[in-house]
Amino acid sequence: MDLRNLGFDSRLFGILEDMLDFPEEPEKSRSNPSRAYVCDAKAMAATPADVVEYPSSYIFVVDMPGIKASEIKVQVENDNVLVVSGERKRQKEEGAKYLSMEWRTGKFMRKFALPDNANVETVAAACQDGVLRVTVKKVRPPEPRTKTIEVEAG
Repeated sequence: MDLRNLGFDSRLFGILEDMLDFPEEPEKSRSNPSRAYVCDAKAMAATPADVVEYPSSYIFVVDMPGIKASEIKVQVENDNVLVVSGERKRQKEEGAKYLSMEWRTGKFMRKFALPDNANVETVAAACQDGVLRVTVKKVRPPEPRTKTIEVEAG
């Protein structure tokens, strides 16, 4: 279904088509965000997180209810982006039907730009009671060096 065939010509409707996964004709090419990008954006927006700064480290706290530690992936990209990702799968139980379902299923992801003083070599992650805590230590600032220059009489 192409909304433009109904008389709509706006870029907004083109983006909506992509988000709703309407099939696109192959010869048409738009510069709308790809479906993968839209899915990543939804996954990032739906994953709540807190970032706390301490004198010697940064702590990233991400809610992960019902997800095992082995299902969570923590990476550092390009030496300055912390990425937390994974997938929550729906538990299928025979004879059960959901009356209400508020937990998101599917992929999740959050990206955090790390500050310049983050030591990416010391990243540690632990998941306990459905809460992921990623600790990134800070690099100690260099000690100020003083160099005395002898002034010559000229």
